[in-house]
Amino acid sequence: MKKLLTLLACTLLLFISCSNSSEEEGNKGNTNPPTTPAEQSKQNVERAIEIIDNAVECYFTGAGMAMSRYYNPYTGSRSEELGSVWMYTSSIEAVNAVLHALKVQKEQGINELYDAHFERYKELLSKLYSNTDYYAGTYTLVSFTQTKEWTVYGVNRGRDKGIAEVEGIMNVYDDQMWLIREYLEAYKFTGDTKYLTKAEYLTEYVLDGWDCTLDANGNQNGGIPWGPGYTTKHSCSNGPLISPLVWLHELYKGKNDEITYGYVATDNSRQKKTEKKSDYYLNMAKAVYDYQKQHLLTAEGVYDDMMGGCVPNCDVAYETVNGVKYRKNTQLRDRVGPPISYNSGTMLSGAADLYRVTNDKTYLTDLSTLSDKSFAYFAKYGSSKPGYYTFDISGFNNWFNGVMMRGYVDVHPFYPTAATYIDAFQKNLDYAYSNYLYKHMLPTNLLVGWSRENSNNKVEGMFTFAFAAEYAVLAGYELKKN
Repeated sequence: MKKLLTLLACTLLLFISCSNSSEEEGNKGNTNPPTTPAEQSKQNVERAIEIIDNAVECYFTGAGMAMSRYYNPYTGSRSEELGSVWMYTSSIEAVNAVLHALKVQKEQGINELYDAHFERYKELLSKLYSNTDYYAGTYTLVSFTQTKEWTVYGVNRGRDKGIAEVEGIMNVYDDQMWLIREYLEAYKFTGDTKYLTKAEYLTEYVLDGWDCTLDANGNQNGGIPWGPGYTTKHSCSNGPLISPLVWLHELYKGKNDEITYGYVATDNSRQKKTEKKSDYYLNMAKAVYDYQKQHLLTAEGVYDDMMGGCVPNCDVAYETVNGVKYRKNTQLRDRVGPPISYNSGTMLSGAADLYRVTNDKTYLTDLSTLSDKSFAYFAKYGSSKPGYYTFDISGFNNWFNGVMMRGYVDVHPFYPTAATYIDAFQKNLDYAYSNYLYKHMLPTNLLVGWSRENSNNKVEGMFTFAFAAEYAVLAGYELKKN
């Protein structure tokens, strides 16, 4: 009898231990699922905020908010390796997404979370913005139309503000583009002109990289190289700029603000032109969109990685015109893959924004076709878990996939079928939150969970912020989708 009681006691202790472990891992499976869009939106924002608040504590150190690339919730350790400026920008993206969702809720009379969090997230955004200066540096660039000194963001964090390496390949145009996007979003949500000023300055910088040299037919070669130290032209150094250019067009529409920019004339001389900002930004949005569509769209209907096959080689080349040195066009022969989800995602958002402001049915056709083909290409039903869609999460795909999800949200007002694709992301996030949430963090693999080996459970900071951003974007979508 004593042995039986001991066995029962041990069984009870084991049950309690497992229950506590499940509770520690944050299993929310017993919570009642939302039944209305308002409830779903509220839950999504709460989860986004929970993840971000914890991530700020886990990934950032010091007043300068140095961001560790990895954090392991099972060991409580963060990596000595710091995140690149691109990775750092993911935190700004997540905070912006929450601010947007909170504003949407407030507009619909849902004030609870707005009142509790908007001001403190606005303050967090300002701190993140200020500390991007650790990635900033100054250098002089010879471009297609001019030589000019610029202060831009390098790939790696410097020891102090303003002294990061930014020469040559140490800065890339797409990093600036993601910041342009987030600074414009920050301006929309806060009204603080410091964000708009910096966004326009960086826009001038990346458009200085637009290849306006002329081909044999007198047309611009077009496209923006990956960076000033590269000649290959990538989906990621073109597509992300389209939507921000449209937003700038909208900000200046009906105003007389002007901009002066350089171009290559038919005699190969460099000239200047002044026009209204609203016209210039929209024309460039169309030009960038057309370049990517013409050169990087695959037979499968999604977007490849880049244009390569440099002739005669991939070294940056220069020419002298009227005694002045300029960057020279490099011919690119090959479209190079593989397709990556975020390259289709930026074109989805770009097409949606261009259709919204132009009503050109070409963009409507493009966004509906790309929605269907991208989801068919990148989403695999039941391959990891029955009833769920699996997306490739190798490399940086967890963040890439979030850009594609945002593209579906952007096209949804014009193509309601995208709701099915958006729902796949909501289900995956909720499954992971209900089953694998551990110390306010989600695992890299949302449908499979954590490794049994604790040392293998480090998570990229940008993935953690990407999951939070997805939740926040979905929160706004829930209230606006109907």
